[in-house]
Amino acid sequence: MRRATIEPVSWTEQTLSGLNAAGYRSGGARRAVVQLLARQGCCLTAQQIFDTLREEGRPIGAASVYRVLELLVEAGFVQKLDIGTGTAYYERRHDDGEHHHHVVCTSCGNVQAFEDAELERALVRAQERLGYSGATHELVLHAACADCDDGLA
Repeated sequence: MRRATIEPVSWTEQTLSGLNAAGYRSGGARRAVVQLLARQGCCLTAQQIFDTLREEGRPIGAASVYRVLELLVEAGFVQKLDIGTGTAYYERRHDDGEHHHHVVCTSCGNVQAFEDAELERALVRAQERLGYSGATHELVLHAACADCDDGLA
């Protein structure tokens, strides 16, 4: 007897069906932004999203990108990040709590994701020591990247 396998629902499918279930009609701009965010390993600005979609030949307006992003943030599918550059960044939110942190170059503005299990354990210990439960966190480091640091030497 062959056992049926259940494939996990992708973030794209989950997000689009969640919006549909909440009464939002599907649209090309929404689908394009969701699909682009699903392919990203890190955060992007609205302008980067707009530019990428236009480069891919997607006919989408900047105002539509901003509207879709705000809807996705309000619905809980995307998180809006303030990484200290004065520009909002957006990335998909994972139900399983998977996340990463960011380091921002103080010279060129490059943003890079990083994960650190030891850091995560330290943050959990700090939460417990302070008597809090269910804490969430966002960590942003600001430093010169290797390319810019070489230029400063």
